Amino acid sequence: MANASREFQVFAKPAGALCNLACHYCYYLEKEHLHAPGESFRMRDEVLEQYIVQHIAASTEAVIHFSWHGGEPTILGLDYFRKIVALQRRHRPAGRRIVNGVQTNGTLLDDDWCRFLAAEGFAVGLSLDGPRPMHDRYRVTKEGEPTFERVLRGYRLLQQHGVLCEVLCVVNAHNVQYPLEVYRFLKQIDARHISFLPLVERAPEARDGVSERTVPAEAWGRFLCTVFDEWLARDIGRIKVQIFEEAVRPAFGQEHTLCIFRATCGGVPVIEHRGDFFPCDHFVDPEHCLGNIQSTPLVELLDSPRQKAFGQAKRDTLPGCCRTCEVLAMCNGACPKDRFLLSPAGEPCLNYLCVGYKRFFTYCRPFVAEVAAAWRRQQMPPAPAPTVSRTGRNDPCPCGSGKKYKNCCMGR
Repeated sequence: MANASREFQVFAKPAGALCNLACHYCYYLEKEHLHAPGESFRMRDEVLEQYIVQHIAASTEAVIHFSWHGGEPTILGLDYFRKIVALQRRHRPAGRRIVNGVQTNGTLLDDDWCRFLAAEGFAVGLSLDGPRPMHDRYRVTKEGEPTFERVLRGYRLLQQHGVLCEVLCVVNAHNVQYPLEVYRFLKQIDARHISFLPLVERAPEARDGVSERTVPAEAWGRFLCTVFDEWLARDIGRIKVQIFEEAVRPAFGQEHTLCIFRATCGGVPVIEHRGDFFPCDHFVDPEHCLGNIQSTPLVELLDSPRQKAFGQAKRDTLPGCCRTCEVLAMCNGACPKDRFLLSPAGEPCLNYLCVGYKRFFTYCRPFVAEVAAAWRRQQMPPAPAPTVSRTGRNDPCPCGSGKKYKNCCMGR
């Protein structure tokens, strides 16, 4: 079977939309209603194996990456993930390496889970929205109970077992008002990898077209600039903040790793628990189901005309103000799900967060330029060593003055 035509990252959802929590802003819980009542959301063993085999076959890199998402994937239990690793070992080609990542709310983690994750080299993304009052505002159980203590316990266990952990912090209309409190809390718990994810919820009936939980665009920009100043003054080289790293990549001629800032979409599709393939985590609906890996190989779905068209639409629908924007390479119009505003010229598909992103990317440009210039200086070949003059003292000076060498540059 041929490889895919480009790199990809699949968000595999072996538990579908099932989750043990009921976070107020979760956009994926409602996907449970796409399936028949009483349907099992546990990916069957034969579908799981087909997916792993097809993913390995389609991969373009020597290191094969798997990303396990939900819902809440750990709800399937530790034995299910032991099965995943066993299948990967069975089908891993000689000379290739497999790396796993899992996104979790952390509440179901215990020592057995963390020993497994450490032993198998899993990278973990853990959702934590800041200090207790900010986190518990929206991240609650199905009974409406707070989750901060349970999440922090899971995070501490990951630390104790040496598991690589990235903290994902959703920035909403409340915690965006406290950028330093949020960032310093994450530093206090020794978070070394941080991603800030802006919350944008559509609410067409609302005055601004978004929910009251949605982060205001201008506030999002101020939040990033404030955290950036603190990071630059105290934490550069010690803490990795994803959006700061993304801002620098174009200056080095590197493609963005974060899909929302790439010029085109389609490189981060979803495989649901039944094997259904969708172009993006935010477009899991009947209209965007492009097929099923049980009948169409993953590599064909990745390179299908509909998947390519979905990805290209991001670039093709950019409004004119984006195409001429000085920070276009940093942003590329950001996530299509948030491109529902009209531009100043009345064109559709302007990103709701445009004002915020533009403020931050413009703000950090001097730093980016300085870093890129320093890097280029390091890449330049050393200057040639000075040559020893063979000019005689009574010969014409090689500087072109017309004087004898002894009366000109010889003594300088």
